[in-house]
Amino acid sequence: MAETALIVGAGSGLSASLARLFAKEGMRVALAARNTGKLASLVKDTDALAIACDAVVPSQVEAMFAAVEAKWGVPDLVVYNAGYRTRGPLVSLDPKEVERTIAVTAFGGFLVGQSAAKRMLGRGYGSIFFTGASASVKGYAESAPFAMGKFALRGLAQSMARELAPKGIHVAHFVIDGGIAQGSGDARAKDRGADGMLLPDEIARNYLHVHRQQRSAWTWEVELRPWVERF
Repeated sequence: MAETALIVGAGSGLSASLARLFAKEGMRVALAARNTGKLASLVKDTDALAIACDAVVPSQVEAMFAAVEAKWGVPDLVVYNAGYRTRGPLVSLDPKEVERTIAVTAFGGFLVGQSAAKRMLGRGYGSIFFTGASASVKGYAESAPFAMGKFALRGLAQSMARELAPKGIHVAHFVIDGGIAQGSGDARAKDRGADGMLLPDEIARNYLHVHRQQRSAWTWEVELRPWVERF
C-alpha cells in the first residue's frame, strides 16, 4: 500500500520540493496551509489533498488529521514546515508579533507533533519531521523571536525523539543552515555564487532518506549547509 505524507505549512520552496518528490516516489500527499489558494498549481502537479489549517489552533489541527484519516488513514510521514518571523532591534519589537512568531514556529509544531504521535502510537510506526533553521542553534542579532521559536522547536524534537523512538516513531529535526534558493532569478544566489544557496530539491532528498532509514540507525538531527556557510 502506498504511504501517505502530510506537509504542514505548505507553499513554494522546500515544501513544494518535498511534495513533488514524495508524489514521484509513489506517496499520497496532503498539503496543509492557512491559504490553500496558493497551492493550486502544486496540488495539480502532485494530485494532493489540500487542507486549510492554522497550525496554532488545536481544533483546526485535529480537523486536518481527521481529513487525512478519512481519505487515506493515519499518515506515515508528517512534516512540520510552518514558519513566521518578526525581526528588528530588541527594544522596538512588537510583543504581539513576537507572540505570533513563537506560536507558529514552536507551539504549532507541538500541536501537530502531538496529534501525529497520538495516531501513530496506536499503529506502532511513523515519522514526524520538523524543519529548523540556522536560528535553531544560533541566535542572531535583531532576530530574537525567531531564535526563541526555533530553539523551542529543536527542544521539542529532541524530547519527542527520546520518548517516541522506543515506541517505533521516528522523530527528526532538520537544521537548514543557510538560505534556500528560490529559483534561477534569486538575487541572493547571484551574490553568493553557484554553491552559496541550498537547493530545495536536494534538501527534500535528505528528508526522504531519513524517513527510509532502518530503525537500528535512525537519525534524530541533520544539519544541511552550503560549504560557504560559516559554522
